[in-house]
Amino acid sequence: MKYQRFSDAGAFYDAAFSVLLRDEAQNSLPLGNAILGKNGGEPDGWRNPQNWYMATVSDESGVVLTAIMTPPFNLTLYETDNLPRAGALESLCQNILAEGIDIPGVTCEKQLAERFAAVFCPLTTAAPHIHKNLRVYKLTQVEASIPRIGSLRLATPSDLHFLPYWHQGFHADCGMGTPELPEEFSAVSRFVSRERLFVLEHDGMPVSMAGISREIITGSCVGMVYTPPYLRAKGYAMSCVAQLSELILARGQRCASLFTDLANPTSNSIYQKIGYRPVCDYSEMRFTKAGE
Repeated sequence: MKYQRFSDAGAFYDAAFSVLLRDEAQNSLPLGNAILGKNGGEPDGWRNPQNWYMATVSDESGVVLTAIMTPPFNLTLYETDNLPRAGALESLCQNILAEGIDIPGVTCEKQLAERFAAVFCPLTTAAPHIHKNLRVYKLTQVEASIPRIGSLRLATPSDLHFLPYWHQGFHADCGMGTPELPEEFSAVSRFVSRERLFVLEHDGMPVSMAGISREIITGSCVGMVYTPPYLRAKGYAMSCVAQLSELILARGQRCASLFTDLANPTSNSIYQKIGYRPVCDYSEMRFTKAGE
């Protein structure tokens, strides 16, 4: 096995992108980051590629394992064609430890995450803990029977008087903490300026939101789906996601994808009614070091 560490995001893109694209919906997260890195990223925070860990493991057939981490977030992995190769994980883990890379956890296809933890954690003082069980869904056609309640529109700067609060509620619902409002304002402003955040209006009132978190090649990943608690159970989220999914397809993309938390049966049921079908299960696993 040949291990290669990349300091240049463009070089990593050249080595890994076509491999990751074989399972585009499954790999929307590392694909989105690879595209971001190729385009130069951004100077501040996790979007700065100079802070990233990027690596591949190859055999005579080519790249068999791809790894990318954008601190402070977890390491993401992909085994080419979802086929395990003997020695690949061992090579990756040994080099991570030799280089002193701090790995807070791993987020990827469930069995791969479990096998990585089984190799990596015994070599350290860390213990793996599943933070979330996730499922990746993919849609190629929206079910015609879904009620279209309200109308979807692009979010605008004038919506910034309420969208940061909604985004804060989204983070809380997802168990991601509650970032301070200035941070939320900055994050939402970025999506608004890039025309990736949408608001559903009903009778002239904003009732739900959803965004395009990543655009890949043939598809886009839907995220940030949120309806305020006092407006729930009225079909707004279903209509919002259905209309956004239709918009993605109308733009010429072949599919839309999204992640769900398997602990939330309501959202999983809603997305399947819209037309989303399971691709694979993911694990978001955190590593706790001794004494923490």
